[in-house]
Amino acid sequence: MPTLFRHKGYRFFFYSNEGEPLEPLHIHVIRGESVAKFWVEPEVSIAKSYGMKSSELIMLRKVVSENEDVIRKAWDEYFSK
Repeated sequence: MPTLFRHKGYRFFFYSNEGEPLEPLHIHVIRGESVAKFWVEPEVSIAKSYGMKSSELIMLRKVVSENEDVIRKAWDEYFSK
């Protein structure tokens, strides 16, 4: 479960096994018991969330958008092994 970065107590990561076949580019976010999954392709959008307020999801979507290049690079490097 590689952690890419943290922001205001949220951990941004992806799972080592992201499905077979591999799911499209996305990132998971967790803080306490609350979790969310954001698609990065074809555009940044919320895939699902549990326990997060809409204001959190709006902020997190912005963070994912701002870090799209970091996420994409880490994804490509990790899953091209």
